[in-house]
Amino acid sequence: MEEAAAEEQTVKQRKNGLSRGVSEELAQNMASGWADTEADLEPIAQAANTAARRAALSARFPGERLVVPAGNLKTRSNDTEYPFRAATDYAYLTGDVKEDGVLVLEPTDGGHEALLYRLPRSNKENGEFWLDGQGELWAGRRHSLTEAEALFGIPCRDVRTVTEHLRAAGGPVRVVRGHDAGVEAALADKAVAETDEEMRVFLSELRLIKDEFEVGELQRAIDSTVRGFEDVVKVLDKAEATSERYIEGTFFLRARVEGNDVGYGSICAAGPHATTIHWVRNDGPVRPGDLLLLDAGVETHTLYTADITRTLPISGTFSPIQRQIYDAVYEAQSAGIEAVKPGAKYVDFHHAAQHVLAEKLVEWGLLEGPVERVLELGLQRRWTMTGTGHMLGMDVHDCAVARREAYVDGTLEPGMCLTVEPGLYFQPDDLTVPEEYRGIGVRIEDDILVTEDGNRNLSAALPRTSDEVEAWMAGLKG
Repeated sequence: MEEAAAEEQTVKQRKNGLSRGVSEELAQNMASGWADTEADLEPIAQAANTAARRAALSARFPGERLVVPAGNLKTRSNDTEYPFRAATDYAYLTGDVKEDGVLVLEPTDGGHEALLYRLPRSNKENGEFWLDGQGELWAGRRHSLTEAEALFGIPCRDVRTVTEHLRAAGGPVRVVRGHDAGVEAALADKAVAETDEEMRVFLSELRLIKDEFEVGELQRAIDSTVRGFEDVVKVLDKAEATSERYIEGTFFLRARVEGNDVGYGSICAAGPHATTIHWVRNDGPVRPGDLLLLDAGVETHTLYTADITRTLPISGTFSPIQRQIYDAVYEAQSAGIEAVKPGAKYVDFHHAAQHVLAEKLVEWGLLEGPVERVLELGLQRRWTMTGTGHMLGMDVHDCAVARREAYVDGTLEPGMCLTVEPGLYFQPDDLTVPEEYRGIGVRIEDDILVTEDGNRNLSAALPRTSDEVEAWMAGLKG
């Protein structure tokens, strides 16, 4: 019924479109003469992994219908949309990254049956494929439901029937909210916000431990990011002639060529902009003698992202005060990385890095010791600002809604991946520090995998010490 209504609806015309209508002859012409392009496809590489994740979700919520939407296109302006990025929970459980999909786990006596609701191929008989703005002749070919079943290993149905099905279904249900208003409306008298949140928290915590496929994708994202950083160093002279936007565009090219996109808005902060933690305007000048704080990450086609920061001397060499601050941050980061190991408390790496930075601030006379007093009162935070890292995965701040006892107050386990990113940020207008410090911001960030016997720096291909950075830049610039 709902599917038939969707096929019969009148295609919306642009108010100022040049065509006033479609002749019967043209409609008949467009409905015929097309080759059959059904493809014989192999399962995606992570099909076994996504099946295991769905099994874990099924075991946690037996007897309940579980609904996980991908999300829909969002309007950017008038009739143009933002590039689509699938909801993380949906992509994690299916491997599908296209819009409008809905995963439904139907309860059975033995667990759940997974059903994947997706848009099928555009209808040629009613003209949808060429008259609708999202038809395949406009937006590109979609997989048929048969092809999707082969790819994702899940029985597929037309997503235009999902709301009717959900409205009619009985029994307890949970839905991941915030991605599909139509799905939520269909479940308005069934779903409960508190129990829905329990499922969202469970899925966030399920991602704390990365499987082998995920580690491989993270390494792929990181390797591309390393090449993106090399690209930037090679064109710093062009950035000096233009702005931070040149740096942003250079890195974005690498992300789009080798991945899906950037995993988050690139921070291309030159000079005093480096003291702004999330500087994403990227419209400032790039001047010789200043530092460039580049915080960026490539996102893979499976939506895993890197998150790396290097602070680079634009001229190729650090000034004495820049080197002093950089070396202090490097020492703090090294202490933090050393603290990452199985069985350690999650917060240990943060405390280790903060202790080093507090020592330096006391040593430089910027704070009055002892160091333990500084740390107890958090006085170093005027210049360290943030925590020292976060979980990393499909989201740059992964597992964000996990319970504190499972995350911040938890214990590190093999398979966890996190960033270690201490920094010192001396604002241009900070009168509590000597003038030579003002306007200098330094952060060093690497992506660290917890292993059985310690950790592995997945981004170790990028140099970290001040001497190594200078030599690396000189080599890239020829």
